Amino acid sequence: MEALTAIVIGVLTAASVYLMLARNFMRFLFGLVLLSNAANLTIFASGRMTKGAPALVPYGADAPVGVVGNALPQALVLTAIVIGFGLLAFTLALAFEAYRRMRSVDTDDMRFAEPKEDASK
Repeated sequence: MEALTAIVIGVLTAASVYLMLARNFMRFLFGLVLLSNAANLTIFASGRMTKGAPALVPYGADAPVGVVGNALPQALVLTAIVIGFGLLAFTLALAFEAYRRMRSVDTDDMRFAEPKEDASK
């Protein structure tokens, strides 16, 4: 199971890098989402995926009974998903505004919208 997870993480990372190298801003955005998912899967896999009960402590006991799941990677991934969604919403708004102003999502076309450099410097 760990080998399959590692292969999926590698494929997601490779696909995200490929998409992020494109000139199209939307492809870059999709690559960023894939990279976020690859990082989430890496964090989740670092907590060792085992079959276990929820980490609940029974009344009167000092520790959980039996094999329990690690709650820390799950909490980190949940936080990362929320942060990733906020980043996606911001970049989608940025892409929409850039397309509205420049009528293009090509990053080379967007570069021409920058002000000219001052030759006197």
